[in-house]
Amino acid sequence: MTARRSRLSALCLSTALCLNLSAAGPAKAGDDHDPIWKVEKKLLGKDGDKSTDVSGIACTTNAGFPRRCLVIEDEVQAAQIVIVEDGRLLAGDTIPLIGDAFEGKPIEFDGEGVTYADGAFLIIGSHGHPRDKKNKLDPTKDAAKIKASIGASSRIVEVRLDPDQIGPSGGLKAKAAVKVFTGLPAILAAEPLLAPFLNRRLDQNGLTIEGIAAWDDRLFVGLRGPSLGGDRAAIVSMPIKDVMGNGKPKARLHLVPLGLGRGVRDLAASPSGLLVLAGPTAEGDGAYSIYRVKDEAVELLGEVPPLRRDGELVKPEALLFLDQDDDGQRVLVLSDGAKEGAPRPLRIRP
Repeated sequence: MTARRSRLSALCLSTALCLNLSAAGPAKAGDDHDPIWKVEKKLLGKDGDKSTDVSGIACTTNAGFPRRCLVIEDEVQAAQIVIVEDGRLLAGDTIPLIGDAFEGKPIEFDGEGVTYADGAFLIIGSHGHPRDKKNKLDPTKDAAKIKASIGASSRIVEVRLDPDQIGPSGGLKAKAAVKVFTGLPAILAAEPLLAPFLNRRLDQNGLTIEGIAAWDDRLFVGLRGPSLGGDRAAIVSMPIKDVMGNGKPKARLHLVPLGLGRGVRDLAASPSGLLVLAGPTAEGDGAYSIYRVKDEAVELLGEVPPLRRDGELVKPEALLFLDQDDDGQRVLVLSDGAKEGAPRPLRIRP
């Protein structure tokens, strides 16, 4: 099956319209002077340490507080319940997603995004070549390991979880039902514009997924790479019911103008449309922005203020719609490279 391509046209943006994002709430004293929300208990990362690789968050509702939510960390095999209140996050129980191993060692799921639809969380893996910043993986000698890693991450895991199953402190009252959708690799391989980039390394403009969001009756999957035509990022959409029913979705490829060498770092649904967190496709520092996609139009909402931790710029990786009023929308941004994501509320245009 070949995905039907739909080019999303960008709105004409004036300086007056493209306002910068501003921090919501009073500044917190510290090296960055940002209003970082407190995390109680612990968001878990690799080996039981505090997470430094938060990559996705979604909640059972996009209105009111507290909210029952799920967070994914890309170096573990489980997701974690989180209660989001206005000003803090309360970490709760974990939910195993996969159990893959290679030579007796667990393989990372490389979970990159979370959304909630029809009574279930959907958690997506990167569907790409394993991260290898130091070029330790040899394509021939380590072929079996690379294949196993790609297989572990090439899934959408459904976690059926009613809000009433989650206690006020993030504890699970009943076991969640988990099932897996494995049809996305075939959809990606059938799209001529994406197929050449499958299983390539990220530093070779390889295909990797970093966002997922349910909006209207469709599931949107956002790709960090490849960067197509230099300034187009790819978003693939398909009917939610086909994914959750393990069917054969008829997919569409949307080419989104996010700028030269930029891709999707996360997606989030909001009442005003699909929100896109955009950032560099390649490794390294760069600017991060939030866009809105609605009715085949792309609108830049502003730039995410940079944040440093331990002298290093962190990378915004997770986006959550909080609320909106006459002054605009509030979103929560969590970052890779910061302990427990350093959750920051930001105010953007309505």
